[in-house]
Parts: sequence; C-alpha cells; structure tokens
Amino acid sequence: MQLKDPNLHLKLQEMCDCYLDTEFVNELTNMATGPGPDPNEDAIKYLALAIMYGITEKADKLKLKRGEDGTIQATLKAGEKIALPAPSGEIFDRIVDTVRNILHLDQEGGELPMSLGLRTGGVDLKVKLKEKPEKTSLAVSFPSW
Repeated sequence: MQLKDPNLHLKLQEMCDCYLDTEFVNELTNMATGPGPDPNEDAIKYLALAIMYGITEKADKLKLKRGEDGTIQATLKAGEKIALPAPSGEIFDRIVDTVRNILHLDQEGGELPMSLGLRTGGVDLKVKLKEKPEKTSLAVSFPSW
C-alpha cells in the first residue's frame, strides 16, 4: 500500500520534536505491544522514536529488517549492537511506505540523504531501503559524531 500524504516528512519532524524529551525505549516498548488505532501515525512515531534514540546514543546506524521467515528485527549500532523492540508487521510495512514516500523511492528501494529539522538544530541522515520479495531492510545511517 502506497501512502499518498505529501507531508510525511514534516510529520516525521514534528513527531521527533514531540517526543524529544521522552524515554525513547519505554515508548518503543509500548508500541511493540500492539498497533494503535492509526497504523500510519504509529509508523511515523516508531521511526521518530528510533531515530531520536539513535541520536541520543550517538549511533552509527539504525536497522530495521524483515527476514525470509517474516520476523522483524530492529537494532541500533552504537559501538555495540542495541536490540530495539521490533514493530509489528503492519507497522513495519507502513514505515517502509513512509520512507518510500518521503524519499520518492520506487518499489525496489534506493539510497538517499534525508535531513531532519529538530528543535535543537538538524541532522543529516542517509537512508537505504532494500526490498526483495523474501526480505526487506531499512538502514538509517547517522552522521559521524
């Protein structure tokens, strides 16, 4: 399903700003227990929380992937690998659609820069999306800290 909202980039920035002063892991854990009433908003919220957690941990990379068996893994690489609560399958699919929409990527994915304006400045990220019939991965690379 392709999302058709041209303001998803702005919504992602607003969600990052909204949750800037929260406990990111607690919020991600709450989201992993099940989707809320609006899966599109949940996808943006999960992505915002994971990115903000990566920024606070001075991570190198955030990676979300669905394996051939359908399981979803979410990790941050910040010196060591930090396992994050994985989103549900529906939320993962919406995250992929959101990123594809923001970056204007085709179905096979691609790699492009993405800037996020935040309350305290901004951050330049590199987003890489790989989509194959049996597995999908989304990697967000953070700047060198």
